[in-house]
Amino acid sequence: MFTLMFIMFYLAFHAVSGERGLLALFRETRSLEVVKAQLADVKSQHQALERKVQLLSDSSLDLDLLDEQVRRVLGMANKNEIVYFTDEKIPASK
Repeated sequence: MFTLMFIMFYLAFHAVSGERGLLALFRETRSLEVVKAQLADVKSQHQALERKVQLLSDSSLDLDLLDEQVRRVLGMANKNEIVYFTDEKIPASK
């Protein structure tokens, strides 16, 4: 009887807290949710960069965006202009 109870306890213990038990399942589920959120962030950043590249392509050149990039990268501005740069994220449009 004692052996049977010990085996049942052993199996139940490892089913809950073992390497592939219920606690590991909950931990991996939370980890998966975090990674999915990170993936969504990276996808939105990727889409924003794709939009920017599309606006700077030869077929559809956005002069305002080109002007902004010239000011940001080359530091060029007219003598009577004051330029403020902010680190704003580009909102993703669907």
